[in-house]
Amino acid sequence: MRVVVVGGGVLGTFHAWEAVRRGYDVVQLERELGARGASVRNFGLVWVSGRADGAEIELAQRARDLWAEVPGISFRPVGSLTVCRTEAELAVAKEAANRPDAAQRGFQVLDAEQTLARNPALRGELQGALWCARDAIVEPREVLPALREELAKSNRYQFIGGREVRNVQDGQVVDDHGTTHAADLVFLCTGAWHSGLIRELTADLPVRRVRLQMMQTAPLGVDLTTAVADADSFRYYPAFQGPSVHELPPQASVAAEHKIQLLMVQRTHGGLTIGDTHEYDEPFDFDVRREPYDYLRRTAESILGRQLPAITQTWAGVYSQATSDEVVVRRTVAPAVQLVTGPGGRGMTMAPAIAEASFEGIDQ
Repeated sequence: MRVVVVGGGVLGTFHAWEAVRRGYDVVQLERELGARGASVRNFGLVWVSGRADGAEIELAQRARDLWAEVPGISFRPVGSLTVCRTEAELAVAKEAANRPDAAQRGFQVLDAEQTLARNPALRGELQGALWCARDAIVEPREVLPALREELAKSNRYQFIGGREVRNVQDGQVVDDHGTTHAADLVFLCTGAWHSGLIRELTADLPVRRVRLQMMQTAPLGVDLTTAVADADSFRYYPAFQGPSVHELPPQASVAAEHKIQLLMVQRTHGGLTIGDTHEYDEPFDFDVRREPYDYLRRTAESILGRQLPAITQTWAGVYSQATSDEVVVRRTVAPAVQLVTGPGGRGMTMAPAIAEASFEGIDQ
């Protein structure tokens, strides 16, 4: 069987990975010379902790196991701490730790002393934290080249960048160079690109685009031994939507305006990736706003108890998010052509398991 994957991001690349693993020949097409979208503009978090019950947490848990098996990448099973600075925030953590599946999610409430022992870089005034042992970190700018390098060793994989697909029908994929690629099976994993061919194939896709802002610092100078979130993150994840989260006071005005949660991850070079914001109403601004960065900096410094290093990079990213109850939107848009999109901020976490699920039944 010959598989053509359209899209060079993490979702498309794991579909290529799964196809090669199962013995298929694969061509992967990407309209840019290399991936430049949300797959390389994220935290690299394999984020199990806050996922919704049912299919979402099941996919996240499976993906967490699959990530640990991928060769050639920097996979760090370091867990996460959602830091609580007030008693109200700590109440949410305690409620989460009392969930029936808390052990499977790796939840544990830590007091201030235990939090510092788990991550000595957190020297701000803290009440405690929610520890999640199942969370992990990868390097988003390194994952895709590493996967493609491993795929190339199979001699059954070809990556072609700078090709936009114009037509898919009758077992053929035609790109904008006029090249036809024969395919027994096609996966369209085009991320936040919902126009052009995608709109022609399906007009009622239940997805929206979400824009976020993030930043990168120079090396911190100390090790951040876990991923870190602030308690505003409790507001954004389904697993924490119990009575206690509704007792939290309103967010600060700038945080509410930009729908901010603090996530903070240390890269292998020592710098911190910090974010993020959420914007849903298009057209999106083409520039980035200073106020969210200032707020995130202050919040990070209050948790770390020290001044942040210099900000070396800032950027915005856009991802595709399902507006339905689906964890990921799957549609058969033509014979043997599947569109797979809309995992939202869960894409980096769940991509290996989403790709695995796409092939269920194909080998039978």
